[in-house]
Amino acid sequence: MNQDEIPPYQLQQLIATVIEESWGSSDSRPIVTCAQALGSEIYIGCSNGELLRFVLQGQDDNSHDTQPCQPGSYSLLSRQNIPNNKAVDELVLVPSISRVLILSDRQLFFYTLPALDMVPSNIIKPLRNVITFAADEQHMRRPPPRPDAPPQGDPIDFCIIKRSSISLFTLKDKLFFQKDIPLPSGATLARRTGRHLCVADHDNYNMIDLDAGLLFPLLPLSQAPDAAPVKPSITVIGDNEFLILSWTGASTLGVFITGEGDPVRGTLEWTTHPVHVACDYPHVTSLLSDNTIQIHNAETQAIVQIIPAPATATGIPKALICCVGGFFVPSMQRKEKLRPVPIKLRRRSAKPDTAAEKKEVAVVPQEEDIPDDLSAL
Repeated sequence: MNQDEIPPYQLQQLIATVIEESWGSSDSRPIVTCAQALGSEIYIGCSNGELLRFVLQGQDDNSHDTQPCQPGSYSLLSRQNIPNNKAVDELVLVPSISRVLILSDRQLFFYTLPALDMVPSNIIKPLRNVITFAADEQHMRRPPPRPDAPPQGDPIDFCIIKRSSISLFTLKDKLFFQKDIPLPSGATLARRTGRHLCVADHDNYNMIDLDAGLLFPLLPLSQAPDAAPVKPSITVIGDNEFLILSWTGASTLGVFITGEGDPVRGTLEWTTHPVHVACDYPHVTSLLSDNTIQIHNAETQAIVQIIPAPATATGIPKALICCVGGFFVPSMQRKEKLRPVPIKLRRRSAKPDTAAEKKEVAVVPQEEDIPDDLSAL
């Protein structure tokens, strides 16, 4: 990496303590199992079935204060338990229809966003026998409805993976079943974009065309004979592109592949198998077992930054999370970064002679409208 370049990321703590000591002894205290963020809120699932909702509190921004502006902070707004009191395995935010999908103990629950109220079972019943699920990530990127307008969002599509089949659903105010697709080998992980679903079973990655109901194999999870099992990894890169990881015995290769199964770009490589991978295009961020976070550029496949991972009570962090809707990060540098900057403007000539000069005049203010010193934030 060029030392003169500004690195794309910096590490900043958002919540100092998620699980308070008052919640039980160190042996019985729950742990964080999953999290997501949207705007000024962070949603966290715990091993005891609790759902935590943190909200970014405002900061006192007094422009006459000579002291640095104190940033806001995330504080706990609400706590509640899902019905089965089991660990929250995964939660997915769907802002366009104000819903949260929560997987726990092979059940998929439906909650409202942002209040985290469970949708009554007489409207949407929880889905059972769910090994894993995948919402269409193209639909996930739809913006939330405006507060001053009634929700008009289109329904979102998602599929659940059962022991030997895939069930396709459409969700908005109610849940609509579409169809089942046989999946004899099952799957432990799935990611979806559009009509294509990439799944990993115990041995291989496979691509499924959901419209045609066709499956074809891609790569083995491990290419090394008699190697220990490796954790599968599937990351959506774009509207028709996935990144899958395969262990060779000496290193892990990251292969970019389309929904049609065609390889694109080059490959990424790690000396150890990543703990977790996330994409914030064009950057692919990986958490490694040596307690570092490595960032690749997906377009050049070059490493552009390496960051030491934050220390935790249990060792290295568990996961990297990409929040497609974006979220707010408080900053100590607000007043330092936002400051008046003088801008010089050219005065126009009295009578432009050329077409180019006439075009320039059309976008420059009149002479009497230009102050002596124009500043902007």
